[in-house]
Amino acid sequence: MKVRIAWIGKTKEPAIQSLTDEYLKRISRYVQVEGQAVRDELTLLQMCGREAFGKAGKKAIAAKSTLALLDSRGTQYSSEGFARFLEGYQDRNPLPLVFAVGPADGFGQAVRNVAQHTISLGSITLAHELARVVLLEQIYRAFTILKGHPYHSGH
Repeated sequence: MKVRIAWIGKTKEPAIQSLTDEYLKRISRYVQVEGQAVRDELTLLQMCGREAFGKAGKKAIAAKSTLALLDSRGTQYSSEGFARFLEGYQDRNPLPLVFAVGPADGFGQAVRNVAQHTISLGSITLAHELARVVLLEQIYRAFTILKGHPYHSGH
């Protein structure tokens, strides 16, 4: 399984970059992972092998990955439920799984239309850079749950 975390825009805070790097390193113990900043939504769609519409107005090239957006309107999981989501994906899908963290004002409708999953980190509002760190921590936690590592004590 390959996991990619993509975020729109440059990282402004050095502490956020440091935490991003730390969690990517931790996750890499369990699965192939990479993090990537992208310029905008179109770049995100192209990275995933999708474009909203081709020149003829039809869907563009076949998907190269599965796109999961972080959005407050998405499905909320417990840590254990999120681990089961990743486990199920890992067992059934050979495509890379791309988690996308949008810009401060959220994703546009075109991106939401092509995403296969929409996931919420909860009903609270987080700054988009902080949401990335929370997502990374939860991905790491999910893999520790699946591997029986004591990081997650069940609280």
